[in-house]
Amino acid sequence: MLRHEFQPGRFVAGLFIALTGIVYAGDAGGLWETPWFAVIPLVTGGLCLAAVAGGVASGVRRHKRREQQTARDSTPAPD
Repeated sequence: MLRHEFQPGRFVAGLFIALTGIVYAGDAGGLWETPWFAVIPLVTGGLCLAAVAGGVASGVRRHKRREQQTARDSTPAPD
């Protein structure tokens, strides 16, 4: 199986979209009443949190890549 890097922004977005689906499924099943506008803060809040998580993860990866590059550049060349 091929490995890929973890993308927390996509994880958070998927989590909130799944939560929205669960809320509407509970409403459709008659477990509780959900107003139609409840989806707006769930989805927009989830997407905003996903953007922040993605930005932070991107910054961390960029910083880590720069550190690795400077460490590679600072090693002396073999004779």
